Amino acid sequence: MAEAFDVRIGAYAVVIRDGSILLSHWNDHGYSSWTLPGGGLEVREDAPAAVVREVREETGFTVETEELLGVDSIFIPPEHRFPGENPKLLHALRIIYRAKVTSGVLTHELGGSTDRAAWVPLDRVADLGPAPLVHVGLKMAIRNAARSE
Repeated sequence: MAEAFDVRIGAYAVVIRDGSILLSHWNDHGYSSWTLPGGGLEVREDAPAAVVREVREETGFTVETEELLGVDSIFIPPEHRFPGENPKLLHALRIIYRAKVTSGVLTHELGGSTDRAAWVPLDRVADLGPAPLVHVGLKMAIRNAARSE
């Protein structure tokens, strides 16, 4: 018999400008970490639209996607999910884009799962102890840049 599990599809942005990366501070359900701006797709929303919406909500910036960097797939065991969530295995598919800012002003999200946004110098990212998704996105961006050369 097949194991019951949940699937969550999210879209995230790697936005690099002047040697810094745009990050959101995730602060939800007692967990806290710097991560790539982005989040779950809404009903009937495609991934490029979701990443633009999520970046605007979390950072105040409007972005334009430049390229699909890749798709990351992780499995989160029931015991590592948020308290009160469905106690099933979670398969998270994370669609990661390179994006550029087209307008806006850095603004912190109010009432969402993130509480701050910041431009972080690339050489200081590791000092923050960011969520693994940041390293995944940066690795994809570096790999894709090397292919373009």
